[in-house]
Amino acid sequence: MKIRHILLATTCAATLALGGCASNPSRAQVGTGVGAVVGGVAGNVIFGGPVGTIGGAAAGALIGHEIGEDRDRRAPRRR
Repeated sequence: MKIRHILLATTCAATLALGGCASNPSRAQVGTGVGAVVGGVAGNVIFGGPVGTIGGAAAGALIGHEIGEDRDRRAPRRR
């Protein structure tokens, strides 16, 4: 039964990962991901524990999204 759950979880993760490769991400999407990772690490270092990590990840994702969105607006459009 445990092997079955691991196989199902691996299949679901692989499906989601491949679905994410369907199109190029915008700068806002990249900024959100990078901001969440950096913010989570910084929150864990500064505050420690899961609350600091989650709070830092949320704040980093918000800041990264806003910066990426601003860069998307300023970038010239490709045709």
